[in-house]
Amino acid sequence: MSKLRVLALVHRHLIPPETIEDGTDITAAPWRTEYDVVSTLKDMGHEVRVLGVHDDLGDIRRASEEWKPHIAFNLLEGFDDVVIFDQNVVSHLELLKLPYTGCNPRGLVLARDKSLSKKLLAYHRIPVPDFEVVRMGRPVRRPKRLSFPLIVKSLTQEASIGISQASVVDSDEKLKERVAFIHESIGTAAIIEQYVEGREIYVGILGNQALQAFPVWELYFTNMPDGARRIATDRVKWSVKYQKKYGIDSGPARDLAAAQAEGIQHICKRAFRALELSGYARIDLRLDDAGGVWVLEANPNPQIAKGEDFAASAGRVGLGYEAVLQRIINLGLRWQPESVA
Repeated sequence: MSKLRVLALVHRHLIPPETIEDGTDITAAPWRTEYDVVSTLKDMGHEVRVLGVHDDLGDIRRASEEWKPHIAFNLLEGFDDVVIFDQNVVSHLELLKLPYTGCNPRGLVLARDKSLSKKLLAYHRIPVPDFEVVRMGRPVRRPKRLSFPLIVKSLTQEASIGISQASVVDSDEKLKERVAFIHESIGTAAIIEQYVEGREIYVGILGNQALQAFPVWELYFTNMPDGARRIATDRVKWSVKYQKKYGIDSGPARDLAAAQAEGIQHICKRAFRALELSGYARIDLRLDDAGGVWVLEANPNPQIAKGEDFAASAGRVGLGYEAVLQRIINLGLRWQPESVA
């Protein structure tokens, strides 16, 4: 394995420490992913420089010109605190002719907009929940084709931002209240989806043209209160205290026949290609009580910290954390922007 100069692009407030004391638990640290990636790449022998980015693309250009990295390991999920600007940073890397890890700009645009991505998936006959979009300043009118319960989300935000138990609504009054919450508190359009009762499952995908789907992963809710919906809310994903209290964990999906698991992985590969993604991604799905599979969304910026779902599912097929990061780098070095032009 050749040793590379790797420019790690991270948010300015998530620059990881150079070292941490032995025995320190970093699972709740906001810079956990950044630390895991940077420290592991250094352990692998790569020369790594960390660049904190906020609102100046010139920092990236200067680092590229002066240090001449072989690749940028892109851990940015926005620019200047605007999440939908992540594709602009990647476009800038392409203009600099600097190889980068992760998804290309077009895939980021298509996956970010949940309405657009669902339309594309439906065109390719990939099952998605029916939906309606309510733009800012527009009245809420529920189409007759949408019946309760429904779930209300931000159209463009990721990481379960704005999702709570109150997101699942069972009346027009609650629907209007939740849409207003998204508009006013999150500041984006709202998407109203048909709520799918069932299991929350994920599949990690690695590749550009040739794709590898990792084992089907499931989010387990073992101690939730009666009446609570089994959904990936903001607290379910990010609050360690909440996870421990309600027995929330993830792991290989249980009681799936081999053919069913292969079918789910095949759907996820089709979704990855339909949205023109590259590098790596996680596909989020629901498995209903009748065995039906519904694609909820594709996340081209999944959590890749050591031991989290993406890396853990890769480990089930023999890909250790170092191997995963090296594969991500190799895919970035091989990616050609012209391939989606």
